[in-house]
Amino acid sequence: MPTYLVIATPVAAHLHELSEMLDGDLIDSMEPFGEEMAQALRQARVEPEGDAVWEEVCFCPTPLAQERAAVLDRYFDDIRTTEVSRHEGWRRIESLPKLF
Repeated sequence: MPTYLVIATPVAAHLHELSEMLDGDLIDSMEPFGEEMAQALRQARVEPEGDAVWEEVCFCPTPLAQERAAVLDRYFDDIRTTEVSRHEGWRRIESLPKLF
């Protein structure tokens, strides 16, 4: 299954709204990607430069296409993906502070 390390610049003005959506489980119910994306965002980390980073599984031909259209493009700018082995991304970023 395709797994990606995602690096994106948070839109500061909207992060509180995203946090509330995660707390209220509003993203979890989005089909077919909601549970995976919500879990990933809850564990997202912050790089020293301020970018958010997380690992996410995605089955779209274009990485995160559905996720971007439904959620990510409102809360993040400059979204970049790099294919990684499952859990490799989390190992790379585990020492960073959490985004939420």
